[in-house]
Amino acid sequence: MPGIIVSDTSSLIVLNKIDRLHLLKSLFGQITITQTIAKEFNHPLPDFINIQDPQNNNYQKILKSFLDEGEASAIALALETKDCLLIIDELKGRREAKALGINYTGIMGILIIAKEKKIISSVSAIIEEIQKTDFRLSSKLIEETKRKSGE
Repeated sequence: MPGIIVSDTSSLIVLNKIDRLHLLKSLFGQITITQTIAKEFNHPLPDFINIQDPQNNNYQKILKSFLDEGEASAIALALETKDCLLIIDELKGRREAKALGINYTGIMGILIIAKEKKIISSVSAIIEEIQKTDFRLSSKLIEETKRKSGE
């Protein structure tokens, strides 16, 4: 298990919309977000979410030139953390995390891990809940997630 779990805003928002934010606590215990992400989330934070900003904001300034502010702050914080898992869903942010050697996953990866750990019984049911929100999921990603989770 990574030493710190850093989350971008989108995963928090979608899990909150489907009343499943507790999955993050069940899987990881503590989640870390930046002040920027807390503002973007714009909901009261549960006690398992800590706020920590990057110490060196130079990374964040550079990343903000082509990513949104929340993604830039999450990636900048992840860069400063040696043993980290970044939860990020936006494709541009994921590409940048990969290029920088950051270990990352997204909401579908979270569901696969939750099923493997028997925290949820079905990824399909949660995917259906997510599809009722404005969170976009490609059919290819849905199929791959179901396949990886044995559904």
